[in-house]
Amino acid sequence: MPIEQVKTLAEKSFTGSRGSHDWEHTLRVCQLCERIGAFEHADMTILMIAAYLHDIGRSHQDRSNGAVCHAKQGARMAWDMVKHLPLSRKQKVNIVHCIRSHRYRGNHVPKTPEAKVLFDADKLDAIGAVGVARAYQFAGEVGARLHNPHVNITETKPYSVDDTGYREYRLKLCKIKNRMLTDAGRRIAQGRHDFMEAFFRRFIQEVEGKD
Repeated sequence: MPIEQVKTLAEKSFTGSRGSHDWEHTLRVCQLCERIGAFEHADMTILMIAAYLHDIGRSHQDRSNGAVCHAKQGARMAWDMVKHLPLSRKQKVNIVHCIRSHRYRGNHVPKTPEAKVLFDADKLDAIGAVGVARAYQFAGEVGARLHNPHVNITETKPYSVDDTGYREYRLKLCKIKNRMLTDAGRRIAQGRHDFMEAFFRRFIQEVEGKD
């Protein structure tokens, strides 16, 4: 089975990866792809292979402090993994497209059903309870402080001491539900968004000593 073959290869790419974008994140994205893909009538072979491979370039981005785009790097790496699989060229190209277009801050728009499902699944793992936990996990990985109310968030830099969990929420996470591309993704995103909003309201209240 091509999917199991790719899964084994992909897992090896996460040796030494940071916890916020580790193999466990990939497995959660795969679970969401299975859930959403069924509603969207996606080609599950293409979708699952792309899901297992979508973050294989992440370590390159982290080591470069964001200078390397993990989606573009991952797409290049993925081609070497899928080019010999017993799939059509159209399927292989679609897999690479899914990977290249899955990034929130990327310049490539998901165009196929499989790419849209992967985009949504990856974003859903960035919001809700898991999303909040990952935001603070990433902040710890880059040495950011817990909170910094004395700076203009729009003027702060990623991979810096000011790259806090709250910064990630304000600049990205709060906008994700409106970026969903599938009906199933939108339904799931709403509940996760509501939880996240409530969490950060409480967080600010506690930081300011008001609750």
